[in-house]
Amino acid sequence: MNYELNIIKHKTNIIRELLKDEVVFTISLIFAVVTSLISVPKMKYIDFKVLGILFNLMVVIAAFEKLKILDKIAVSILSKFNKERQISLVLIFLTFISSMFITNDVALITFVPLTLIIGKKTGWHPILTIIFQTLAANLGSSLTPMGNPQNLFLYSFYNISPIEFFKVTLPIILIGILWLVIINYRLKENEINFKLEDIYIENKTQGIIYIGLFIFVVLSVFNIVNYKIAFLVTIFIAIFTDKSLLKQVDYILLATFICFFIIIGNLSHMPSFTSNITKFLSSSKNVYFSSILFSQAISNVPSAILLSGFTSRWKEIILGVNIGGMGTLIASLASLISYKFYIKEYGQSRKYLIHFHGYSIISLFIFSFIIYFLI
Repeated sequence: MNYELNIIKHKTNIIRELLKDEVVFTISLIFAVVTSLISVPKMKYIDFKVLGILFNLMVVIAAFEKLKILDKIAVSILSKFNKERQISLVLIFLTFISSMFITNDVALITFVPLTLIIGKKTGWHPILTIIFQTLAANLGSSLTPMGNPQNLFLYSFYNISPIEFFKVTLPIILIGILWLVIINYRLKENEINFKLEDIYIENKTQGIIYIGLFIFVVLSVFNIVNYKIAFLVTIFIAIFTDKSLLKQVDYILLATFICFFIIIGNLSHMPSFTSNITKFLSSSKNVYFSSILFSQAISNVPSAILLSGFTSRWKEIILGVNIGGMGTLIASLASLISYKFYIKEYGQSRKYLIHFHGYSIISLFIFSFIIYFLI
């Protein structure tokens, strides 16, 4: 009996810790339950296409991380430079470009540790470079549907054509390139001598397989391949090459999406709430700035899902939530990844937060108003 009670207590503690660590999921779960008491949820609220594609991307990206394909590319490029500003710019644009394809989270998980390793080897304090990498990840990921979860959701939800999507997001990228080059000039041209260990990809066959699978999954994003087929192929390959990849999928993120689908579905069946918010979001200006402001408080992924249920103005939401990823530390949850890496290495959270919010809030204002006048 005591043994059974201990098992129950242990499981309860695990669930409690999980809910405490995953704040966005916990809040979304509470709201999903509360709104379900008012309006009965339906299975049709859940967008299985978005969940399936997200799952596929997570498996492929987990394989890339394990095989160290991106690390190999980064080390090969960085070995050619030895000046602080040059190295910083390479790290920033490695993050910027890779985030377009492997998501902003994974770009930071891959390249921020590399920045910290170079800093440790040389005595260089890379605080600004890490902050600029974080901005680069959030800006770069805005270009493509698979760059971040909110883009993938909006692309699928509004059934946007690739050309229309890129026409909306390209201005962010072009301004972003210029802005990242400008702020990188804050760094000096000091010489930095370092040597990174060569990275050897042990299983090249698996590397080729997962590069091929990545292309296949991207084709499903653009509706060239059925996402259900891509889902089955992804599971099949993972089972027969490396089952551990299935454990590395962020199931909490997928569960968070399900909670928000239920919340929006339930709210859309509450006439008084729906009519008021739909009326407010009838203005393009309101949609655009609401997307930015909501992102500052609840982050850009939930903001995208929330606002999409009440307006057809998808251009303003895409621009708003992607620009809204800058600003506060929680505006894009990817920003927390860099913060955690930095404080683990240096333990100076106050210094990082001051510098981060300084650059991020300035960037938010600049992009918000430039893009607003462009649209």
